[in-house]
Amino acid sequence: MSKSRFSTRRLATAGIIAGIYAALTLFLPIPQYGGVQLRVAEAMTVLPFLFPEAIPGLAVGCFLANLLGSPFVLDWIFGTLATLLAAIWTSKVKNRWLAPLPPVVCNAVIVGAEIAYFATLDGAAFWPAYALNAFTVGLGEAIACYVLGTLLLRALERTPALRRTAA
Repeated sequence: MSKSRFSTRRLATAGIIAGIYAALTLFLPIPQYGGVQLRVAEAMTVLPFLFPEAIPGLAVGCFLANLLGSPFVLDWIFGTLATLLAAIWTSKVKNRWLAPLPPVVCNAVIVGAEIAYFATLDGAAFWPAYALNAFTVGLGEAIACYVLGTLLLRALERTPALRRTAA
């Protein structure tokens, strides 16, 4: 296999990840937006631990899901930014048990702030709203990443054709 940074296989993998992320977010009948949310697609944010090409795939998938599912431009920007930063950070993690942590932290901090801003439009009520939203977003993210994401990593690591190869 070629060590090209943008091989056809890596581009296809990123595209598939983007499509699956967007479809899971848009079509599952569970809360995907707002203060209390559980995006099943966020389980996929552990994928950069195994596949660097998951980074652009997750960012594009999140952007498409937010573009089509949220009326807020700030969500398109900051929701995607949270996923992109989490994916980059996850790709740097060396321990699989820590791979779910970056998405939990990034989403709690960034998306929690975004939702608090929408709820209060700044002012004195922002910080209490931020604390609540960071907690609820972080909790949903922890469930998606630590429960579903850890199971996903375990399954992928046991699949011979998908094992991490030396760079």
